[in-house]
Amino acid sequence: MTDLFDMTGKVAVVTGGSRGLGREMVLAFADRGADVVIASRKLDNCEAVAEEVRQKGRNALAIAYHAASWEGAEELAEAAYRTFGRVDVLVNNAGMSPLYPSVDAITEDLYDKVMGVNLKGPFRLSAIVGTRMAAGDGGSIIFVSSIASQRTSPSELVYGAAKAGVNALTYGLARTLGPKVRVNCIVPGPFLTDISKAWDMESFQKSARAGFALERGGEPHEIVGAALYFATAAGSYTTGTTLNVDGGPR
Repeated sequence: MTDLFDMTGKVAVVTGGSRGLGREMVLAFADRGADVVIASRKLDNCEAVAEEVRQKGRNALAIAYHAASWEGAEELAEAAYRTFGRVDVLVNNAGMSPLYPSVDAITEDLYDKVMGVNLKGPFRLSAIVGTRMAAGDGGSIIFVSSIASQRTSPSELVYGAAKAGVNALTYGLARTLGPKVRVNCIVPGPFLTDISKAWDMESFQKSARAGFALERGGEPHEIVGAALYFATAAGSYTTGTTLNVDGGPR
């Protein structure tokens, strides 16, 4: 079973890889033998995680990356291939969901930013890297969506719409890039990452006990199993699939 999750000799690119769920996936891939490209908005944060990867004996590349940038996607892909010569796994993890006071107060700028980071950028990066994967040895593309794509709350309308687009991309790109490239999607529920530090935890824990079968939020390391399944030979016959990792909403 260990061999199924082996990533020795593989190269993984993780956007939003400097913190939260992205960082957990970066370190898990490195633990299983992969070299990793960590891409996020703040280069110093990427460098810090890259150093953690190097401490594990693997190679790492830190890149400042704006996930909504069409040109940035091209630059990130080029840097990864220039440095490592290949990309075997791409994780589109970067995302944003800013708050707004009411639906009519959503500005065009906010709408465009949320769509750009959560949908436009991941599409472009996947199109570039996926095409190169398909022309080479193949690979695995993993999107990170959200339960907001399925059950959108009033505070996540644009974000939920963008992530629903990600779910659609998963299905469509699996058929566009197959048979050599697998495309799948993790759909997380509420995870207790650094973002959760701003939550009213007493209120959240009360709602989690009532609203989730597991009666709690997810711990960041609990995303790793799904990511490794999609990234490795363990998931070799799985593509075009969305997998909820959400504690079982009631």
